[in-house]
Amino acid sequence: MRIEMPEKVKYILSVIQAAGFESYAVGGCVRDSLLGREPNDWDITTSAKPEQVKELFRRTIDTGIQHGTVTVMLEREGFEVTTYRIDGEYEDSRHPKEVIFTASLEEDLKRRDFTINAMAYNEEEGLIDIFGGMDDIQKKIIRCVGNAKERFSEDALRMLRAVRFAAQLGYTIEDNTKTAITELAPTLQKISAERIQVELVKLVISDHPDMLRVAYETGITAVILPEFDRCMETKQHNPHHCYSVGEHTLHSMLETKPDKILRLAMLFHDMGKPLTISTDAEGIDHFKGHAKKSEEICHTVLRRLKFDNDTLYTVSKLVFYHDYFIQETEKSMRRAMYKIGTELMESLFAVKRADFMAQSDFQRQEKEQNLEMLRDIFHQVLDKNQCVSLKELAVTGKDLMAAGMQPGKTLGSVLQEMLQDVLEIPEHNKKEYLLQNLSKYIERADLK
Repeated sequence: MRIEMPEKVKYILSVIQAAGFESYAVGGCVRDSLLGREPNDWDITTSAKPEQVKELFRRTIDTGIQHGTVTVMLEREGFEVTTYRIDGEYEDSRHPKEVIFTASLEEDLKRRDFTINAMAYNEEEGLIDIFGGMDDIQKKIIRCVGNAKERFSEDALRMLRAVRFAAQLGYTIEDNTKTAITELAPTLQKISAERIQVELVKLVISDHPDMLRVAYETGITAVILPEFDRCMETKQHNPHHCYSVGEHTLHSMLETKPDKILRLAMLFHDMGKPLTISTDAEGIDHFKGHAKKSEEICHTVLRRLKFDNDTLYTVSKLVFYHDYFIQETEKSMRRAMYKIGTELMESLFAVKRADFMAQSDFQRQEKEQNLEMLRDIFHQVLDKNQCVSLKELAVTGKDLMAAGMQPGKTLGSVLQEMLQDVLEIPEHNKKEYLLQNLSKYIERADLK
């Protein structure tokens, strides 16, 4: 079996081997190559100690030298080279107490998480697959190297990584591995929010975001996303729905492209439903105010998981407006664009579509027709260059000051009054008209 490696990787391997040491490409790059995928990066493992690697190459960076890792720089491109090692005892489900260098490739591969990530390769010896990684690729399963409980006790994040790899590859998790996850899932509370976030995003934007169901079944979400567990346990007795809130959420993620913002919006869009459920006399469930409650939960969870402010703002806004009613008129569309932002409208349409596609067939055709009509109206508003924000208003603050107004709160209120008028009647967005009617806008602003 032959794997095509970049020339720079071949060069690094050959230099190390020429010096009398062993060296292999290892881990994810080998796995991805065997799967016919292009690796994001190439990691190299070697019997050479870090200081010996540094002597062999002109430019190196001590990336994690205490753990045996040196980055070799070739024409501004870095390649991590790590010495074979044995991890010492783990005390916190995160980090080994010590790292011991070894001359044995097998010992190094033995400490890795899953069999599909525990393969090594070089051109001289071919594929080194001691733990059956290739067989597991053919069986499409995620299985721990050795004892699953030991691997997860070493680093609890591996449990979430198991689900993430299954989601990315369309694999199932081997029974013993899944059992160990179920038993040890509570130890995920020791893992930092930043590390949880990275794995959760990779899972959510994978081809199988519905594998979050496995995270629920094994107790992972009870630790990292308990709000989702409430959704899985909340039924929806309503003609528009055929799933629980949680299952609807999973199906809705499948109905969007693998985009972080859209998938996160679908993950959170109904999280407020368990807190807003009511049942009428006919036994039909209603969730009044769930969009606002979902937005509050979304904001709290994304903050808890250390997401950046842009992601937090955008996802929260889509969640808040996911159920917002827009009439099939240009005026209603202008209002929506003003509230939500022109730049988010296409995303909102994608969210709305994913939402009803994950519902029952009840009124499905009408919902599809309505959405297409709204898209058409949105583009009509754009084509006509109708004003939907202050930046498109024909009058600026400088114009108002030139007309005698003083800077301050009143000036801003007057601009808002002008904008509200223009949203109602686009033809009013002319500088001459707005300034001629300045006294009217000032009066309206003063009344508020």
